[in-house]
Amino acid sequence: MRTITSAGGNVETVSFRRTESADAPQINSLISPATVSVFGRVNVIHLLEKANLAVSLNNAMDEVLAHAAFLDYPLGDIVDQASWEPLMHDHFKAERCTPLNTLFLHLFVAQPIYSVGSAKEIIRTVFNAITELEYIYLVTPNKARIEPALLEIFEPMERVSPSKVQCIAFVCQRHNYCPRLYVRRARIEDHDDLTHICSEQTKALTGSYGPYFLAELIEAQDEENHAAVCESEGLAVGFISVSGDINLKLLNECFELGPFNGLYRPRSEDQPEPVQDPPEEGIQSVGESKPGHPLEPTEKDPVENEGVTDVPCEISESRISGDGQGPRDCTETPNAFCVQLFVIDKKFEMRSMDFLPNIFKLFPDRDFCVITVPKLAPEFPLLQSFLRVVPRHTSSLPQELYIFHRSGLLKTFEVRVAVSADRPSICAMVEKLLLHESLLNDLDVFCQARRDPDGTPLQAFVATVQDEVVGVIITRNEEDIDFIRAHYDIENFIYFSHHRYEEHAQLAHFALSPVFQHYAKHFLKEALRLAHKSCLYYPIYPVYHSQKNSCAHYLTSVLSAMVPVRPRRQIVYPLEDLGINAPSKQITKDQVPYALNHINRKLTMEPKVTINARIVVVGASDTGLAFLEVLAFCPHLRFNNMTLISTNGFPGNVGEHMSFLSTSHSYSKRHHAQLSLRSWVNVVTGKMTGIDRAANHVLLSGGRKVPYDHLLLCTGQQYQVPCPSGVDVNQPTTNGGLSVPPGRRYTGKVPSNLFTLNDHRDCVEVHRWLQENLPDLNGDVVVYGHSLDAYTCVEALLSMRIPGSCIHLVRPPSEGSCFDSPAVGKAVGKALEKSQVHVHHGCLLAQMNEGRDPEPLTSVSFTAAGDPLLLRCSVFLNLSSKGVDYSAFKAINDACLVYDGHLVIDSTFHTNDSSIRAAGPLTKFARRYHADQWSHSNFSSREVGQELAAALLPLFDPTLEPASNPPADLDRLTPMYQQAKVQGGKLPGRYNYLHVTKPPLQLPATGSSTSQPQGREILTGRTETGNYFLLRLNQYDVVETLTCLSQKAIPVSNFLCLYGKHQLLLNRLCSRYDEGLVHDLYSYFRENWCLAIYHDRFTDFEQEMRQIMESTNVKDNKSVVESIPHFIQRLMNKTLEDSEDPMLILKKVFAESGGLATLKTSTLNFLRYNTNHLTMYAQPGCL
Repeated sequence: MRTITSAGGNVETVSFRRTESADAPQINSLISPATVSVFGRVNVIHLLEKANLAVSLNNAMDEVLAHAAFLDYPLGDIVDQASWEPLMHDHFKAERCTPLNTLFLHLFVAQPIYSVGSAKEIIRTVFNAITELEYIYLVTPNKARIEPALLEIFEPMERVSPSKVQCIAFVCQRHNYCPRLYVRRARIEDHDDLTHICSEQTKALTGSYGPYFLAELIEAQDEENHAAVCESEGLAVGFISVSGDINLKLLNECFELGPFNGLYRPRSEDQPEPVQDPPEEGIQSVGESKPGHPLEPTEKDPVENEGVTDVPCEISESRISGDGQGPRDCTETPNAFCVQLFVIDKKFEMRSMDFLPNIFKLFPDRDFCVITVPKLAPEFPLLQSFLRVVPRHTSSLPQELYIFHRSGLLKTFEVRVAVSADRPSICAMVEKLLLHESLLNDLDVFCQARRDPDGTPLQAFVATVQDEVVGVIITRNEEDIDFIRAHYDIENFIYFSHHRYEEHAQLAHFALSPVFQHYAKHFLKEALRLAHKSCLYYPIYPVYHSQKNSCAHYLTSVLSAMVPVRPRRQIVYPLEDLGINAPSKQITKDQVPYALNHINRKLTMEPKVTINARIVVVGASDTGLAFLEVLAFCPHLRFNNMTLISTNGFPGNVGEHMSFLSTSHSYSKRHHAQLSLRSWVNVVTGKMTGIDRAANHVLLSGGRKVPYDHLLLCTGQQYQVPCPSGVDVNQPTTNGGLSVPPGRRYTGKVPSNLFTLNDHRDCVEVHRWLQENLPDLNGDVVVYGHSLDAYTCVEALLSMRIPGSCIHLVRPPSEGSCFDSPAVGKAVGKALEKSQVHVHHGCLLAQMNEGRDPEPLTSVSFTAAGDPLLLRCSVFLNLSSKGVDYSAFKAINDACLVYDGHLVIDSTFHTNDSSIRAAGPLTKFARRYHADQWSHSNFSSREVGQELAAALLPLFDPTLEPASNPPADLDRLTPMYQQAKVQGGKLPGRYNYLHVTKPPLQLPATGSSTSQPQGREILTGRTETGNYFLLRLNQYDVVETLTCLSQKAIPVSNFLCLYGKHQLLLNRLCSRYDEGLVHDLYSYFRENWCLAIYHDRFTDFEQEMRQIMESTNVKDNKSVVESIPHFIQRLMNKTLEDSEDPMLILKKVFAESGGLATLKTSTLNFLRYNTNHLTMYAQPGCL
């Protein structure tokens, strides 16, 4: 917080923030005729969309006191935005201005009484925020008088020669408002000045090294150890200690330093700089987040090398100073020095880079400065210019390594259009990249024709430093922008209407030397300016799709500068029914799914908060994936170290296969491709066998250790290998006479032809085995289980043309059916009978191979209520009972985490270890909640995962603040979940099945069922005709359960939107059904009127409607003005003196209030804004 003083002497507390589009009305109100005379007529929303930087100064009431917008080219049409440098250099004394150090003011407005003070504060803030910025220019074609507030800041520029260019120019220079700090050698007298800076930041160091460690560092200076301070107005405000004694052996053991020659000086002194990049990793891998290689690392060699780029902290204590650990090859000379300690006053932390030129002079023969920071340390600005080095997957060092090359100090980083003469330099730079041939081919096409063979315009730009090429960008016009807008939430980042079609481009190739990686955003900003573009898109195709630019490794380095864009839920259109009213083919066409990343002008100067905390998720369940999705798609956060431990790797990498299991419809193969979580998450293939809470690491099968700072256990429950009871079926035995303890674990040898199906990889393995062995099957296929998965498994076997007479569905004893609707159960039973599948009920596995060696499994026997069952068995598919995996249970139990049938958690997902959280079916709430029936297994796993992420995000996101004074008993409340529980799959009889229901709770009986509130059912179709559709409404006429059984494809994404909707919203469904107008719900919900309900933004529209209703004021018969909720309450309490029907009264007063007109306007706006999807709705003016 800062203060400014008005012209009248009033002091106002103010804060700065990035300007948002919601501020536009207030900014418009501040525009005066004097503003227009200088900046011209301004469309504020358009300006905010195109501005590289827009800041607002707000008071404590969040009212805008002042606003300024800055772009990277001059105001108006004085000169083309791509060629403003000659204008400034030729006509004004501005020879030192470059695109790297220059911005142009395009608008400044302020409340008149605060204009002078706010202008100075804004300029000071902008210089402080952008370290490379040296000059802010005001160039205007209007020769009007500049307002006094700007004249106090800007100085008129002197022309170098008479010019026909009609404009005036003013300049504001950094040194007047945010001067560079003076850096000098530290002296012992500086100790007192630095003490107050270090008092809070160095408590840990004081405890380790005593209260005078700072003085000792200053006194210990010699040829290898140096200390420097930075001064402001003669006072030391920052301190840095550096040392040339560095343990390079340790660093090379823990980090991938190959691209930098291991930080040793090259043997040949004439080797070119910057240093060469290694094969595969190339230029990108070190500069980016990912574990090094492709966006989709091979799972046979999983990588935990963390995530996305830099990391912060206010203090850094280097742990890499030489301490004699291990001999060093005396023929290799170190080429780096390390930062031992760095502290700086928060007021000057953005000037931290001022230290670097001075300390490099202290080591003239070394090219790299390195610094290590704890993984949990907050980010400090110095690291934003450093390059994060990818850790080795074997490293357990709890620190991150950052390096900076001497060449990074050069300010001659220039971007220009590529020419043919650049090809040899570009070829040498990218020759070790996997897709360098594609890049060079596109470069040749650009130089020859400026467009692709299909006619799409191409543009290529190179970055040079001292005339040497250090980077290349190739873009092509985005010709599919309508598809992108319709299928991705790009409008979370831009107002689409303010960007012309030709201003969108696709990033085809990007390569930049890691030495200059801190210029990556500037490189992209310059490419946008020179290409006259405003938006760049980068698609990531799945690994199974072969395309020229899919998984372009060198592009991964730019992901840290871009933001991932969420895919949008799509309406399943009845295209044949819609005819000419269907949306454009550009929207409805079927394309290969891809993940989309994006950057625009206003994001080029938008910083991200970097988090290096090691976040480890165990289990690729829906819960775990939903958690990772939320974190990965936070646009202002960059998580470097997210790791997923999964027994079978990442589920999205599985190609086409037969699906033997039912689905929750949370993550489909297409959805995985559109998210591309592998771009942000390191995947480790293995099974958790232990948790070392003291050392903070997870032990995996094979002995591998994965360190963590935050551990999330989301393993869920899996089908377990069945344990035979061991009963001799030759003896007269029934299930009733067995005394087998529940939950017995099978510890014997698992036969090679016994498959327990838990995920897609297991299904692929079974499918492959069956295809290879199908001709040689001399026994039956036994499916053992009573869940929905058992029925989908039988259907998968039938679809493989295995005769039904060879399939035995053996159902263990169970309570009830897996089908909510008895009609569905009967239909499936008839289909099994028709297919000649043998179904056996109430059977318990007794023996495998009659108790002999089970390899291979040739026979199985079961006990039942009657005679025992003996079957010949070629393959046994187990789907019998789910439980917590024994390895996971043993790891949890051995780690002394509280386990009470399930892993015990509290309402914030914590176990009894504050660094370990858990969610999903693995867990249960502690007994103090008295909520044994309120288990995560009853709810949507995806919603639980999202809530888990919401509970963790406040630890990292500075924009989220936990409640300052939470209620004392808040922890006694269990969380509420609202989303539906969904099951679906392909059932015998080729039925498509979908069941959507309110989360079920096993509540204790409290009386007769008649005391419970009752709803109603709406049923159309029959199971025999394959069009069965059942809706259940609760007592409030809200859809609570939906069951579909159809021989045609079910539009699942559409029908999921029906859950929680009132029947009135469904076109008065109840009254129409009662009148006999609804004969087929499938056809009814295909009609045009309901397509808007399936739109992904309809929920937001409903919320807007609700807000309008609640905020509308109405008048009663006594002209008393009150809100609708209060009016309805009075109607319910019968305190109104009116005998009319309450509904008629409410309609009447609402129509008279003007609220109805507002609702209509909002509805038309919703249809107009989403007309690309909702073309079937008529709008005013279209008829």
